[in-house]
Amino acid sequence: MISTAKPQSMRDAIASSVANNVKAYDIATWCASLGLADQAPDEDPYRSKFTYVKSRLIGLPMTELLKIARRLLDEWDDEALQELVTPTGLGGVDGEMRNLIFASTGPKPKIVLRDAINNTIEVVENGQYCLFYDRPLTDAGLTWSDMVEWWAVTHLDTTELSVAGHHLWRRMNQSLVDSEPERILFRTYTARYAGDPTVPALIPQVYLHYDPYVHRRGVAAPLFRQRMDFLLLLPGRRRVVLEVDGRHHYARTDGTADPGAYARMVAEDRMLRLLGYEVYRFGGAEFVDAETRSELLTRFFDDLLGQG
Repeated sequence: MISTAKPQSMRDAIASSVANNVKAYDIATWCASLGLADQAPDEDPYRSKFTYVKSRLIGLPMTELLKIARRLLDEWDDEALQELVTPTGLGGVDGEMRNLIFASTGPKPKIVLRDAINNTIEVVENGQYCLFYDRPLTDAGLTWSDMVEWWAVTHLDTTELSVAGHHLWRRMNQSLVDSEPERILFRTYTARYAGDPTVPALIPQVYLHYDPYVHRRGVAAPLFRQRMDFLLLLPGRRRVVLEVDGRHHYARTDGTADPGAYARMVAEDRMLRLLGYEVYRFGGAEFVDAETRSELLTRFFDDLLGQG
């Protein structure tokens, strides 16, 4: 389910929440504590607390509005604001993210449990073909700026974040060499990074399950799908899976329909949704026309991120 909350609605709800819970003589101090710049110096909180707060929210992206909304909900209860922050069906995934193994460009990594009590894993083979992110998430989820800072420190030893960003983007894009539709989706979404590096990072080729038995020749894999095409880690513990379906998702190599493969795919989707993931699928054929695919993807991501 795509969130229907828009920035305008979130701004109104935040302004109403502050106006209903803060005295006029404390409004300016509250706005300062929330990091809200004085964009309308002529506004007077004694004339309208709502307008005073809202004028300071104009132009903020949805990610920043959500941070402010959660800060207020930590202070007091507000049912209307809570409904926008956590819409029905978007309650997020239970548990904390511990690690991401992603952007694989070669053989599947082999993993051991270094500490089974603390669930600490270690990649012991083929680690050179994938990336491993194990920093804790912030309230904003996992943003592109988070990823770039991590890459600059751990892989390049540089403070030049623009250099690190370009380097990381190229490395992630390399993991999509076998799929032009996936590269199209990746390029369309990541164009947003140039305008706002605080938007959620689009993480390609993420290992969702790990099944060590497939390393044993002749043993069928107990887990059908072990790697997802893309993952977004959004505020509120939302985990969004994006899949770009080619012919192999529903047909055999000779082009005939494969009902078994399709059934396994939708069963896996059901399992993920029950765990709290959001799963969205695109058909590769949707990306054939350059003009329509750009419009389709831009509209989808605007709706998904509440920026429409």
